[in-house]
Amino acid sequence: MRITPIFCALLLGATATVSAATAQTGITVAVQLEPPNLDPTSGAAGAIDTVLYSNVFEGLTRFAADGSVVPGLAESWDISDDGLEYTFHLRDGVTFHDATVMDAEDVKFSLDRARGDDSTNAQKGLFASIASVDVVDPLTVKVTLSEPTGSFLFNMAWGDAVIVAPESIEGNANNPIGTGAFKFANWVQGDRIELIRNPDYWGTPAPLETATFRFIADPTAAFAAVMAEDVDAFFGFPAPENIPQFQADPRFQVIIGNTEGETILAMNNKTAPFDNVKVREAVAHAIDRQAIINGAMFGQGTPIGTHFAPHHPAYVDLTGLSDFDPEKSKALLAEAGLADGFTTTLKLPPPSYARRGGEIIASQLRAVGITAEIENQEWAQWLETTFKGKDFGLTIVSHTEPMDIGIYADPDYYFQYGRPEFVAIMDELNATTDDAARTELLQQAQTMIAEDYVNVYLFELAFPTVAKVGLTGLWENQPTQAVDLTGVSWGK
Repeated sequence: MRITPIFCALLLGATATVSAATAQTGITVAVQLEPPNLDPTSGAAGAIDTVLYSNVFEGLTRFAADGSVVPGLAESWDISDDGLEYTFHLRDGVTFHDATVMDAEDVKFSLDRARGDDSTNAQKGLFASIASVDVVDPLTVKVTLSEPTGSFLFNMAWGDAVIVAPESIEGNANNPIGTGAFKFANWVQGDRIELIRNPDYWGTPAPLETATFRFIADPTAAFAAVMAEDVDAFFGFPAPENIPQFQADPRFQVIIGNTEGETILAMNNKTAPFDNVKVREAVAHAIDRQAIINGAMFGQGTPIGTHFAPHHPAYVDLTGLSDFDPEKSKALLAEAGLADGFTTTLKLPPPSYARRGGEIIASQLRAVGITAEIENQEWAQWLETTFKGKDFGLTIVSHTEPMDIGIYADPDYYFQYGRPEFVAIMDELNATTDDAARTELLQQAQTMIAEDYVNVYLFELAFPTVAKVGLTGLWENQPTQAVDLTGVSWGK
């Protein structure tokens, strides 16, 4: 995948490059990762949603700051008694940024495209239960499911389910055309993406006229940029050791929230020796997750023992199944015929939790005889060779999608699990609407992947934001990986 610089600013009465934001009408924010492309319906990188979710693209439903699912482009919906038909009533007067009208045909196009045989949607499973999408009239769409799906409205709130138009879809990777409160203006690869307020937005206009996202991967550079006030806010600040300094500085506010980011040491379950559960368990017992939280994240992060957010009511604390026990790790390796250990790869994407945590993990593995050869990768390279190509032994990544335990049902997902019994649990969960029954199934699923040691579950990623005092409307928590600027403004 090759991304080239884009310098084509949109014209809104005048041609302009959106420069550094002023204190009253604009904002310059920083994040660590740059998106590899700008189409959330065709790319797996969470960094795409970071910039574009809600700001540029919208779905039928959306996640609010508190994690609840609220109306988006659908102002309301009706659900049949058998739970198989969802009739969405669309908002009137919505247009895409190129002035084309958003209507039921666009919804049908988007959902059919996402679930099609040739779909490249990274979360195609979200649409698996859709049997048909029918246009009732320009503002009404009926979605028929093959089975009741208790999470359907939740699924439609994901960034992968945003509504796009057939007229502009081919260009969205470089020039995204959505319906959101901001329009895409400019992308300077390796530096920034610039947005401008959409004057024709169907809803409450964005208070800000301009919003610039800068990409600063290096923690030292991130600290320097915030201290020099070159940026107004840094979302997901990558140098947690500097947080106390910002907390003591009256120029800044520090917000530390929760995420949906399960940070894992992923293992390639189809590649030897990780196709042996004893080896996977040995790796799990070699890891001291608290030492990683302390050493790489300076205490920020909640230990986890399965792929599930601790703040969710259905969470089960299974950390005891993979407690730090190097002697047990060595014994398990011996049982697996690897008493002398083995050598594998450890592919690390750019985020600090991966690069810093990877060094600690490599040292811990070395103590039990496992040599993990570190390879630092840029984000696009990691997505292409590790995530898509499955060319790895071990890797570290934080899965920031909400309630994404269902990825373990996909045998082709990069860690290649897909146990049939787990798939059956997910199938039953998808067809269940009763809250108590769903909780029981979710707990069964959590326990199964923990007992199978599919991956090493490290910690739930914290999300620190450092911003200038006076900036309001910032999300505290991250119910999805997004920097939603639609309600952000400067206080008096």
